[in-house]
Amino acid sequence: MTTLAANWGVYGHDWAVAHLQESIANGRMRHAYLFAGAESVGKETLARALAQALCCQHPEHQPCGECSACKRITSGNHPDVLYTQRESDTSALKIEELRLMMQRLALKPFEARYRIAIFRDFDTAQPRAQDALLKTLEEPAPHAILILLAKSLEPILPTITSRAQVLHLRPAPTATIYDTLTRLYNVSSDDATLLAHLSAGRMGWAVGALSDPDLLVKRGSAFDLLDQLLAGSRVEQFKLSDDLAKDKAGLLTLLELWLSFWRDVTLLVEGSGLDPTNVDRMDALKRLARTVTAEEAAAALTATRDTINTLTSTTANTRLALDVMLLDYPKV
Repeated sequence: MTTLAANWGVYGHDWAVAHLQESIANGRMRHAYLFAGAESVGKETLARALAQALCCQHPEHQPCGECSACKRITSGNHPDVLYTQRESDTSALKIEELRLMMQRLALKPFEARYRIAIFRDFDTAQPRAQDALLKTLEEPAPHAILILLAKSLEPILPTITSRAQVLHLRPAPTATIYDTLTRLYNVSSDDATLLAHLSAGRMGWAVGALSDPDLLVKRGSAFDLLDQLLAGSRVEQFKLSDDLAKDKAGLLTLLELWLSFWRDVTLLVEGSGLDPTNVDRMDALKRLARTVTAEEAAAALTATRDTINTLTSTTANTRLALDVMLLDYPKV
């Protein structure tokens, strides 16, 4: 872990920090960036750190983390750092919100050199909404910097990606997350080992699990539910599908966990030699790996991933999407 990345408060993405710091030092900042990576991998943390580096009141040590500007950016109260908002975790980023952001971004900075707009969940914006950004991207104001955050580039228009510098944030190494948890958060070695594996390279998830003890409890319940579902009859499965469809936000979290489970099963069935993510569920993983074929595990993995994509990028019927997915799950 480099000192530079630690100064920025960003762990696992040293190369991205070094690249951005060099751009600042050489006066080569782009007007638009697109940070892409999995949920909780560190996209918004990096965006906020970049905003601090650009607005910090101590030029010799950017970002200092201690000046008024840095502290207000951390708390989300800096007048020159703007964030988009969605109506709910399952709604799209609306065109009205993007247009409002463009209007605010066009104003001159109140106190900083730049006015910075951070677009959370930009991959949820529909094409028409994304088009609202094109004029600003093509003719940006000298003081304007746009930072788009997205889990995937697939839903984003090529006209957007071609006008932004894309930084792909990969999952952090398990050792990096373990080191960060033990050094900065005083987590015990055993707990840090478990969280580092369960995080699948997502530093934000690992840190979040420290402040939310229920997270691991809910995770265990999600896997217990999957065990129940695989052992149940088709009628029982469809009944469960009906219940799950009533809470779309909770369903997406559940499906992400199931996705990680099927990924682990696939690795074991194929004898890949790679370490599973869900190391605390090894007995269940090995038991299922002895029961299903590689084709069945891969089919369940693909069905789960496709369902997540369907529910996050279309208006498809949730219950129907779940029923289709379950038809591709093996019967245990």
